[in-house]
Amino acid sequence: MLRRNLPSVTAVAAFLLLWQGICAIGLLPPYMLPSPVEVLRAFVSELPLLWENSLITLQEAFIGLLLGVSVGFAAAVLMDAFDVLYKAFYPLLIITQTIPSVAVAPLLVLWFGYEMTPKIILIVISTFFPVTVGLLDGFRSANQDAIGLLRAMGANRLQIFRYIKFPSALPQLFSGLRIAAAYSVVGAVISEWLGGFGGLGVYMTRVKKAFAFDKMFAVIFLISAISLALMALVEFAEKKCMPYRNFDKK
Repeated sequence: MLRRNLPSVTAVAAFLLLWQGICAIGLLPPYMLPSPVEVLRAFVSELPLLWENSLITLQEAFIGLLLGVSVGFAAAVLMDAFDVLYKAFYPLLIITQTIPSVAVAPLLVLWFGYEMTPKIILIVISTFFPVTVGLLDGFRSANQDAIGLLRAMGANRLQIFRYIKFPSALPQLFSGLRIAAAYSVVGAVISEWLGGFGGLGVYMTRVKKAFAFDKMFAVIFLISAISLALMALVEFAEKKCMPYRNFDKK
């Protein structure tokens, strides 16, 4: 594990040292670029507030991610089963990803208010696409010879899906889940920027107006840490669901 993670740990440490050096010699004023030490102090001093707002953002992210994965899974299964649905709705899926989240979020706030509903809807919009596309690619890359063999043995659609298509789509499913997990946190924060009573996005807007950039960097690092933790959970679930796969080659 140490050998595998050593390059990334070294790169992060080098980046932090370079950042600290730039701040130490005064290339940029502290109000523009606080040092990593100042960011760490701000994180420790604001930990209770960050924890309180993190719980709100995580709740939105988990609910939105669960719904987004459910919608994506159902859409992929239906579009794979019925070719007419694939031809009709796949272009619409692509169009949904060409609209920026910051353009959709104000409309959702206008229609559904400042509570949790518009935030969850935005997260669903952001997360269902990678799951749907990943599953569709997995279903369509299933071994056609194996499918033909099961059909010759009298298997129905459900049995072909259970024994051939779904197992072959698991790698693509978890790849989409990793992307969706990161998008869920980002979508929650973006929606909180534009309206809300709590959450990391609301906290960021408050410290930005106060020009407390050390606290701004602290919450940015916290959001990154939460996204990485969710992706690690997805990877853990992937290893549990596919113990036969060689993950050491990653």
